[in-house]
Amino acid sequence: MAENAILPRPMGASFVHTSELVMPNDTNPHGTLSGGRLMHWIDLAGAMSAMRHARRMVVTAAIDDVVFHAPIPTGHMVLLDAVVTCVGRTSMEVRVDVRGENPVTGEGSHTTTARLVFVALEDGVPVEVPAVVPETDDEKALHERALRRRRQRLEVRGC
Repeated sequence: MAENAILPRPMGASFVHTSELVMPNDTNPHGTLSGGRLMHWIDLAGAMSAMRHARRMVVTAAIDDVVFHAPIPTGHMVLLDAVVTCVGRTSMEVRVDVRGENPVTGEGSHTTTARLVFVALEDGVPVEVPAVVPETDDEKALHERALRRRRQRLEVRGC
């Protein structure tokens, strides 16, 4: 193996779980979490997952998809789970799933799904990232769907 070869990493090694509490300054006039604030938190969780995988600093290259399934009220917890689902040469697709949880009752639900693309950088220049290795059946399914989206992104860009 080449001295500077990049070893593949398991998909699970990029997993990040983070949480926030919806405070009044995070909300919109409806008393629920602002979509913009949630997108900021999604971007941060996604970036941490991509950095964990690449072991490099990253930048957001694209937000492929954000679907808001349900609002999250003031006072509820926001639980974000992020994982790298596929990689290119320098880019990584990250899926971020968001749950809202009532801290008093413990009841929660899936509220948002997002897919973002990050690029690893060194001195401001894109650098290669390790391959991602899905290990479980669920990870393999996530990976296969992510590869299809990657092919579609490349087709749209004419690559």
